[in-house]
Amino acid sequence: MTSKRTRDRLVQRLIEQGVSHQMVLDIMANTPRHIFLDEALSHRAYEDTALPIGHGQTLSQPYIVARMTEILLSAGGKLDEVLEIGTGSGYQTSILAQLVGHVYSVERIKPLQDKARERLRLLGLRNVTLRHADGGLGWPESRQFNAILSAAAPRDIPDSLKQQLAPDGVLVIPIGADTQELTLVVRLGDSDEFKTQRLEPVRFVPLLSGVTR
Repeated sequence: MTSKRTRDRLVQRLIEQGVSHQMVLDIMANTPRHIFLDEALSHRAYEDTALPIGHGQTLSQPYIVARMTEILLSAGGKLDEVLEIGTGSGYQTSILAQLVGHVYSVERIKPLQDKARERLRLLGLRNVTLRHADGGLGWPESRQFNAILSAAAPRDIPDSLKQQLAPDGVLVIPIGADTQELTLVVRLGDSDEFKTQRLEPVRFVPLLSGVTR
C-alpha cells in the first residue's frame, strides 16, 4: 500500500494528466497520503480519486492537489507566506508546507483541524499555523499573503480574500455552485485591480460560513 512502486504509479498518472512541475511531483511521491485517511480507507490512498474524511468533507483527488499547487508555484513571485482555506485532512497543507516558506491554514470544523494538526506533527512540518475560523474571512488582521489557495468553492470570489493578497499575489480557487471552475486571480501590483483566469472544470465541497466544534 505504501510501497515506492505504488506511489510511483500515482506520480505517473499525474504526469499523464499534464502535471509537469518536478518539485510538485517529487513532493507528491514522497508524502504518505495514507496517513491522512481513516484506517478503513487507507488502502485506497494512492488512487487518483477524492475520498471522504467525515463531516461531509473530502480528501481531494491527488491530481487536483498537484494541479493547484503547480499553478500556485508557476504563477511567479515569492511564496514566503501562503494562506490555505480549508485545512481538511491536512494533506494539501502538508504538500504546500514542503514547498513554501510558511502556511497559514484555516478550518471551520474543529475535529478535522485537530486530526490535521497531529498528522502535520507526525511529518515534522513546523512551518504551519492553524486556525479554527470561518475560511471565507481569510486571516483578516491586516495580513497580506503572497498566495492564497482555497480547497472549498464559493459561488463568487470573496472580496475579503482578494484584499488579503500582497502586491502581485495570486489566488487559486474553485468558483461556482452546480458547475465549478478552477480560477486564478492575480493582484496587479499594489492596486485594487485583479486579473481573473478560468482554468478548468472541477468539483469541490462548498465554502460554508461559520464554525463547528
